[in-house]
Amino acid sequence: MKITEFLKHNYRHFNAAALIDAAEGYKAHLDNGGKMMVTLAGAMSTAEMGISLAEMIRQDKVQIISCTGANLEEDVFNLVAHDYYERVPNYRELSTAEEQALLERHMNRVTDTCIPEMEAMRRIEDVILEEWVKADQANEAYFPHEFFYKILLSGKLEQFYQIDPKDSWLLEAAKKNLPIIVPGWEDSTLGNMFAGHVISGDVKKVHTVRTGIEYMMFLAEWYTKNASEESTIGFFQIGGGIAGDFPICVVPMLHQDLQRTNVPLWGYFCQISDSTTSYGSYSGAVPNEKITWGKLGQETPKFIVESDATIVAPLIFAIVLDQ
Repeated sequence: MKITEFLKHNYRHFNAAALIDAAEGYKAHLDNGGKMMVTLAGAMSTAEMGISLAEMIRQDKVQIISCTGANLEEDVFNLVAHDYYERVPNYRELSTAEEQALLERHMNRVTDTCIPEMEAMRRIEDVILEEWVKADQANEAYFPHEFFYKILLSGKLEQFYQIDPKDSWLLEAAKKNLPIIVPGWEDSTLGNMFAGHVISGDVKKVHTVRTGIEYMMFLAEWYTKNASEESTIGFFQIGGGIAGDFPICVVPMLHQDLQRTNVPLWGYFCQISDSTTSYGSYSGAVPNEKITWGKLGQETPKFIVESDATIVAPLIFAIVLDQ
């Protein structure tokens, strides 16, 4: 039995039914000529979301991505250092002494998975620093994801690959030159490293890496160019936080601040989240709240699946891919 057949036979109620509805809505949006933004919060790359997301990119089911700086870099960490990762199934039971021992071994824990500093983070730092310095000396500036595209497409990291490269979503995105938005990149390991290299003087100009405001300006132009009544842009949000909060605001900005009233609202919305609806929690806000902010319309297809994104997203992608 195909995955899609299994899901449609068994997933009939509650969050399970919402998963099916969201997946069918995603397919319908694309079939009607729409484009889709996927946003990645949390540690989806360390959860190896790339296995399914890379295939979505290959099959043109994603046209633009917004992600945290962590997800940007952690997909590449996994690509070059997977064999050095360690899983800690009993992470809930770790004592502070055991956590300290992980620190002393330079193993950075993300829930049940430890990322090795030397094999992952420092290995990437050495390669990307060359690009930062080169751009800095040439008075050039690039977005964070563009620097990653440069090092991935250069082939400099190929000798270190420890997973099948087809499972790296960022490598697939680089091959297609897919637009990526990375709000708050400064809040990432490499963002911290870049700050350190500016402070130490290795990089002279802080704006060698372009900023979040420039990302919003880029997104405004991309959205204006690509969104139309015949081809609206959908919004598929995995998790909460800045990866979703930042790009969804481009529509009210275009309408209210730039007076581009002919730009359509987002044409589809789905959020996978385990955030409970609560006072003041944007990640836990129901989609209808976004109507009041000029992000979604009354008729926009809206879905929310209240569950673990690492379980739900690959299943939705399987349906979209007709697997």
